[in-house]
Amino acid sequence: MIQQLRIYEIFERNKAAFHNRFRDHAARIMRTKFGFRIVAMWETKQGDRTEFAYLLEWPDEATKTAAWSAFMADAEWSEIKRVTHAEHGLMVGEIEDRWLVPVEYSPARERSLSQAS
Repeated sequence: MIQQLRIYEIFERNKAAFHNRFRDHAARIMRTKFGFRIVAMWETKQGDRTEFAYLLEWPDEATKTAAWSAFMADAEWSEIKRVTHAEHGLMVGEIEDRWLVPVEYSPARERSLSQAS
């Protein structure tokens, strides 16, 4: 099991529209069409910057790569992004994508090993 942390810069002027789009569309499409396992979602502030972060779990890197490729090419998602961008403007600034690799003494590693058996 591997985990992926995604952090999006979002903007106060259209933050509600971003959350509506992610909740009602992106998360739904990710889960139902492409098997994304969204573990948790957060909003955080870093100085004047507002961020939306979410944690994904994947069985392996190949599954993650295939799911992301399929999601980004999805016609429904492309149309939703086009419409919401036209209505609300740019909704996401900088995107950070991090692989989280547990150290050998991490409780997350113990949890992954117990789930595998």
